[in-house]
Amino acid sequence: LAEHTRVNNTMAPLIGRVVSTAMKKTVVVRVERMFANPVTNQMKQHRRKFMAHDEQETCKFGDTVRIKECRPISKKKKWVVEEVVKEAS
Repeated sequence: LAEHTRVNNTMAPLIGRVVSTAMKKTVVVRVERMFANPVTNQMKQHRRKFMAHDEQETCKFGDTVRIKECRPISKKKKWVVEEVVKEAS
């Protein structure tokens, strides 16, 4: 639901899991959400990956992070890591 919420023409912050830290100052975050099919009422899982800027390089693989939308930093990177919600065990 947060994926479709817009405030002042910007996306609401999203919470997802870090799936890649291979690039410098960039992490790939996978955001998952569940929704019901309006016809069959079956639950479906929707996944989407976002590239996010991590200035201090504090995120590790498996961390749960909150990302927010920002100005375009590169062609695909339009999000920035706001905080690490939960560290990977």
